[in-house]
Amino acid sequence: MRFLPLTDADRADMLKAVGAKSVDDLFCDVPATARQSGALPLPKGLSELEVERKLSAMAAKNMAASDVPCFLGAGAYRHHIPAAIDQLLTRGEFLTAYTPYQPEVSQGTLQYLFEFQTQVALITGMEVANASLYDGATACAEAALMAARVTKRAKVLISGNVHPHYREVTATQAKFTHLEVEALAPDPFGLEDLMGRVDSQTACVIVQLPGFFGQLSDFSALAKTCQAEGALLVVAVTEPVALGAVMSPGEMGADIVIGDGASLGVGLNFGGPGLGLMAVKEKYVRQMPGRLIGETVDADGKRGWVLTLSTREQHIRREKATSNICTNSGLCALAFSMHMTFLGEAGFTKLAQLNHARAVQLAERLANVKGVKLLSKTFFNEFAVQLSKPAAQVVEELAAKRILAGVPVSRFYPTWPEMENLMLIAVTETVADEDMDALISGLSEVLS
Repeated sequence: MRFLPLTDADRADMLKAVGAKSVDDLFCDVPATARQSGALPLPKGLSELEVERKLSAMAAKNMAASDVPCFLGAGAYRHHIPAAIDQLLTRGEFLTAYTPYQPEVSQGTLQYLFEFQTQVALITGMEVANASLYDGATACAEAALMAARVTKRAKVLISGNVHPHYREVTATQAKFTHLEVEALAPDPFGLEDLMGRVDSQTACVIVQLPGFFGQLSDFSALAKTCQAEGALLVVAVTEPVALGAVMSPGEMGADIVIGDGASLGVGLNFGGPGLGLMAVKEKYVRQMPGRLIGETVDADGKRGWVLTLSTREQHIRREKATSNICTNSGLCALAFSMHMTFLGEAGFTKLAQLNHARAVQLAERLANVKGVKLLSKTFFNEFAVQLSKPAAQVVEELAAKRILAGVPVSRFYPTWPEMENLMLIAVTETVADEDMDALISGLSEVLS
């Protein structure tokens, strides 16, 4: 959109219309001591061409994940997004569609949200999924609040293997509620005892699959312990592609599954937007935040979709609402659903297997690099390594060689000195053999 400034004649006409002699007259009620005297210390305006050159030079300083060997993860994963998704998303009927406040005339939107829910329920192994939440971190906070409503308890126990952002957002959301959040210390070695901490006051235990440090865990025993104590088990999933290869949280006995679906269809996009996922056991559906789309038939017996349940404050009395969620990342949900549809069940499994195989291949090669110790005994497509020097320094040195080597854990835990040498390395289907060669060569050089 171009900027069309006012002319002096325009300003004079407007001032005349309101009876003012100058622009300063419009601010005569503001005390002189509170007003800026003189012009702001800003540079002079630039022409469009000059601005374009300046911004292009700034953009050129970025190192895009698609331009160099990239092993970044820690909750945001680079996957191949089929070109057809962006092409279809730009269709006017999708791009301009808004929240279905008039659901009976939003059949297309309701249908794809219904299909999105079905796909999320299938991959998580749960009975019901909603459509949808902002992102994984806020979905985690919503799950904690939901568990408190279901159990009528206040104690929330968060594993040290849950993503730090999920932990922080949940703690922030709980700050002005009755929730008591106990977040355990980060656990890169898998030493924490969760089952021993569950008691009759616990509303829920929140864990992550795969864990933040990459470990794969079977939470079946923990689910039974939670059930015995009357608590709920919440499983967070930051990398939904993993669900194509590992036992689903539902099969383990999870009560609520939350996560972020940006890996499928959405992409990195400089850090956003995310796509919140939530799936639950059917008996808890009335305490689930967000909205639920159902399938039905009309008076003529034709298939259709309806807004079955919506407990948001826009739809019901505020004091009865389960959430103040006011959007559903609908376009991202559609992108997720398109990607899942293109993959199909077999393709989703194949994609997961490919991710795991590539990660195993790199882990085996890294085991032979001096100064690198693999911490994750089991993993999907991401694992933690301990380096012989600070990880942040290693990342910077490799970035100078145009290699995005991984994410230093100290970025999330800057006050934990024991995290200084830990780095997370993610491998997806986008990593080629030559990318691995570059990482091995670069690490060998900077750690020698």
